[in-house]
Amino acid sequence: MARLDWLTARPIAHRGLHDASSGAVENTAAAFSAAIAAGYAIETDLQVSADSEAMVHHDDGLGRLTEGSGLLAEMSAAQIKAVPFRGSTARILTLGELCDLVAGRTTLLLELKSRFDGDTRLARRAIDVLAHYGGPVAVMSFDPALIEFVRQKASILPRGIVAEQHSLDAEWDRLPLQQKQSMSWLLHAPRTRPQFIAYSVKDLPALVPALAHGLLGMPLLTWTVRTEENRRTAARWADQIIFEGWRPC
Repeated sequence: MARLDWLTARPIAHRGLHDASSGAVENTAAAFSAAIAAGYAIETDLQVSADSEAMVHHDDGLGRLTEGSGLLAEMSAAQIKAVPFRGSTARILTLGELCDLVAGRTTLLLELKSRFDGDTRLARRAIDVLAHYGGPVAVMSFDPALIEFVRQKASILPRGIVAEQHSLDAEWDRLPLQQKQSMSWLLHAPRTRPQFIAYSVKDLPALVPALAHGLLGMPLLTWTVRTEENRRTAARWADQIIFEGWRPC
């Protein structure tokens, strides 16, 4: 397995080092620039647009932080970029714009969002963009299908799986029991061959990530570290944190 020491070298700012009160909204250029200035790595989310562009946004729709409404998957990249964040001049970035902004100055950890419907356009677009990026970068997803696609089409691109034992997400409830068990227990590993695991801090310690970490030497990240209890758990069981709401020393 390729060494990924660079992936765990720095604490990872969840959606950038964001603070809405100071104008640094999550997953915006301001939040990413703040993380770089503070010496942190960056974790961020990618959604696919109707025209197959990789857009930097956590939610699959507009409205929580932005003006407007609608699903990103039903809008073109140009339409999405035209929508401002509330109380800000910031716009949603494309993956290419994010790469230009970061320019290799810190590690990028990109979560490929999915509707678990077999759509691999987002993974394909991420592969295409990152083929021209020279900085440290890795992709990860809850969806084994996307990570399997990355392994098949761009095996040189570091890839990981995001997992937890139980999810409160509505999307999770709609999945078949067998699929949920496969994701929770990483039963897909023979076909996805993840190179690292990002596991929920609320579920640590857990048998599967512990075995992968201890026996296979697989790097273990944990998310999202927000409290003192989370910090203690992460320090005991994981190699590095994905954090939010405070600054590690």
